[in-house]
Amino acid sequence: MGKSKTGFLDRLMRIDRRVIFILIALAVAIPMALNLVFVVRPSPIVEAIFDKVESLPPGSKVLISFDYGPSTVPENQPMADAMTRHCLIKGHKVYLMAVWATGEAQANVTIDRVIRGEFPDRENGVDWIHLGYKAGNQGLINAIFNDIKGMFTTDVTGRDINTFPIMASVNGLRDFDLILSAASGKPGLKEWVQFAGDRGNIPVAGGVTAVEAPLLYPYYPRQLLGLMGGLQGAAEYEAAIVRAYPKYRETSMVAVRSMGPQTIAHLVIIFFVVVGNVAFFIQRSREKKARVG
Repeated sequence: MGKSKTGFLDRLMRIDRRVIFILIALAVAIPMALNLVFVVRPSPIVEAIFDKVESLPPGSKVLISFDYGPSTVPENQPMADAMTRHCLIKGHKVYLMAVWATGEAQANVTIDRVIRGEFPDRENGVDWIHLGYKAGNQGLINAIFNDIKGMFTTDVTGRDINTFPIMASVNGLRDFDLILSAASGKPGLKEWVQFAGDRGNIPVAGGVTAVEAPLLYPYYPRQLLGLMGGLQGAAEYEAAIVRAYPKYRETSMVAVRSMGPQTIAHLVIIFFVVVGNVAFFIQRSREKKARVG
């Protein structure tokens, strides 16, 4: 019996990593095939962003910065899409820009998918505008604080910025009612807080990748009015939109649907972590007893 248990522990400690890879693949593939969807409820830190967008009067000016690249699209794109969708539902003016070179293309994804796809009646230059990307990192934020038209002299297509009605009452960041950022590093949401929010007392919120979220929590709620952390945060924002506006259930569930495979995969990983540690400590205890005996 003792040898049987020892043999089992040995096999457990030496399990082929390819077996683990296969189980993780199945943990992702099966929930996707079954369209497994868990109930997602917004947390207070995500609800705060939703409530802020809700509370602004129609026509409010909201700047959304796309500060990420293709490597974090699964986490950041649902955030950016959800924030843009919610602003348009409320009738806000939406200004898209990027402090990352790769962010400009991601904003185009949101334009095609959300603005033109779901709100075809909204007019470019009147209801929304894509300012594009400018180099400078946090220096760009500092520069547009007082003079946004000095840096963005044209929109992303090269058209004179002064020809757009949506820009008539915008000179600097203080003219915006809310700044939102979907970010995955530096410069990102923290730089928007430090160089715009704190400096101009402008409400700032947004979402970051799960690994970056712990670095932003200390800014909440005094300097950061709300935060989406990773795919879970995006799913919570989508859930808040669907709860208030059920007609967007079909289009505003990308992150919510992705939470099923992610949850199952995390459970499989936790299982192996727990089992591996238990087996390790049992084996070490037996080796210690054997040496004493």
